[in-house]
Amino acid sequence: MVNIVLVEPEIPQNCGNIARTCAVTGSRLHLIRPLGFDISEKAVRRAGLDYWPLVEIQVYDGLDHFFAQHPQPDLWLATTKAPRDYTQARLHDGCFLLFGRESAGLPAWLREQYPERCLRIPMRGEVRSLNLSNAAAVLTYEALRQQGFPGLSSVGEMGERPGKF
Repeated sequence: MVNIVLVEPEIPQNCGNIARTCAVTGSRLHLIRPLGFDISEKAVRRAGLDYWPLVEIQVYDGLDHFFAQHPQPDLWLATTKAPRDYTQARLHDGCFLLFGRESAGLPAWLREQYPERCLRIPMRGEVRSLNLSNAAAVLTYEALRQQGFPGLSSVGEMGERPGKF
C-alpha cells in the first residue's frame, strides 16, 4: 500500500488524475487543506469521476493535523530541490509520498526537517518540473515495483477490461 499525500493542492484536474492512480493501484489519497477546489459528492459527480468511490481518501486541516494522525510516518518528499533521485530510496509498504502545491511545491521548513527524505525525478534542466499528477504516478509505481506490485494484475492475468485501452 502506498499513501499519496497532496499538500494544499490547487488544480482539480491534477487531484482527479492522482485519485485515478490511487483507484487503479489501491493506494490511499491524503489531502491537506486548504484545497483549491471542491471535493463534495455533488462536485465529484458533476466532474464525472466515476472511480472516486474506489479511492480511500482522508482530508486533514493542515500539516499539523496530518502529523498528529501519523506521528512517525515512513515519509518521502517529492521536490525538484532534492539532492538524490527517487531510485535511491527504499519505498516500503505503507510509505507516504508527499507532493506540494503546483505553484510552490512543499514548504521549505518541511524539506529542511527531512532532508534525507527528499527525492527528485530526473529531468532536463531547462524545464521547471513534471506535472504533479505525472510525478505522483512515477513515484507511486516505483514504490509498488519495489514491493512486487502487491494486489495488482500482471500481464496475462488481466483478461478483458472495459474501456478503450
